[in-house]
Amino acid sequence: MTEAMWGYEGAEGYAAGADLTGYRVEATDGHIGKVDKHTVDVGAGYIVVDTGPWIFGREVLLPAGTVTRVDDQEKTVWVNRTQDEVKNSPEYDKDKHADDPAYRQQVGGYYGNGTAV
Repeated sequence: MTEAMWGYEGAEGYAAGADLTGYRVEATDGHIGKVDKHTVDVGAGYIVVDTGPWIFGREVLLPAGTVTRVDDQEKTVWVNRTQDEVKNSPEYDKDKHADDPAYRQQVGGYYGNGTAV
């Protein structure tokens, strides 16, 4: 797991400190939900995506390094993962996982090599 996995540095159009809450989220092959929460902590950034009815209201955590582009006018965030990769990601529970280093390591391992396993 690298520091780059948890930073927005590679995201085109991302402005430091921008509030992405409510933005539409697009995977490489279609819509996956909206940003419910995000952090901008250095080396620990992520977005939490509310998938709505797409995968039965599940929330998923995506490391900031998966964000490839942000468009403020369109209020849209693009990530470099497919719908299936997001759907099969480790389950996120905001009450248990928000500050859990073991969970972050699990997520980092899942997304860490550029393709989800």
